[in-house]
Amino acid sequence: MKNSYLVVPFGDAAGIGVEIILKALQRVKEPVVVVGDRDLIEKTAQDVGLPFPFESVVTSSGQLRAAQREGRAPILYHLDLIDLSTFAYGAIQAQCGRGAFESVRTAVDLIEEGLASAVVTPPLHKEALKAAGIEEIGYTEILASLSDSPKPTTMFDTHKLKIFFHSRHLSLIDACRAVTKESLLQTIVTSDEITGKHPSFFDTTLPLAVAGLNPHNGDGGLFGQEELLEVIPAIRAAQKQGIRVVGPIGADSVFHQAKTGSYRAVVSLYHDQGHIAAKTYDFDNTISITWGLPFFRSSVDHGTAFDIAGKGKANEQGMVRALEAAAFFVGGTT
Repeated sequence: MKNSYLVVPFGDAAGIGVEIILKALQRVKEPVVVVGDRDLIEKTAQDVGLPFPFESVVTSSGQLRAAQREGRAPILYHLDLIDLSTFAYGAIQAQCGRGAFESVRTAVDLIEEGLASAVVTPPLHKEALKAAGIEEIGYTEILASLSDSPKPTTMFDTHKLKIFFHSRHLSLIDACRAVTKESLLQTIVTSDEITGKHPSFFDTTLPLAVAGLNPHNGDGGLFGQEELLEVIPAIRAAQKQGIRVVGPIGADSVFHQAKTGSYRAVVSLYHDQGHIAAKTYDFDNTISITWGLPFFRSSVDHGTAFDIAGKGKANEQGMVRALEAAAFFVGGTT
């Protein structure tokens, strides 16, 4: 029998992650294991005026398994990660980068031990990871490394709008260079495979759509050659493989058309193209889903919000949605 618990690493302690976790735990039905530092979580709860909600605090897999058998939830898996004497909200700190990494590493260990079924992540800070000497630049890269997953795929979900990303953390000029026929064809194929495996989440009667790269899709080469040389050939090659995909469709139109029900998902050609569309549509309800891992992973789509950390002002809606999405995919009650 699959373990129904969701595991939540506590993210960057200097940001709003712990606050949104505590707030979300008051709203969701699913059993949750939070991995993090007890003293830091207790401090944050006190500072933002929230209860410390955990029915059990454990420090080992054996203790966690026993607490789960007793039906305890939520459960805190305590790791000694943060020195409160040097801790400060809203600051880049190596200990917070290291703490974020260690909590997600433990979360993956718990998945592998059968003590949780999905990972749900709050924000972390890339500069804090770097300060801690962590090679990976974000959750997707960390999770891919820890689980030996060579090709994780990021997707945003905002109501009916679902967006796959051809590239992620590249400079704009490098993202443009990354739009090649061969690589874009693989992104289309991967997106089609993912959507086909999850018909309860995607309307597979609809085609995929590929966003254009240049203004007006280049207007026949007047504003760039990428559509003519790379994008259109990739789409035609995918169509020859039997994939229902259309495009390129101007990026100023395709996301609106997708949210009104014209496409099962959009392939965004670079990071900000899709991020701007989703977050403008509904910032608080946009979540990120990572496919291609041996477990389901969902996440908030926003950052650490250092400017409001520890002040009780953070909106937990994205964390609630991320937990609900994970529960849906692992067959929970939400």
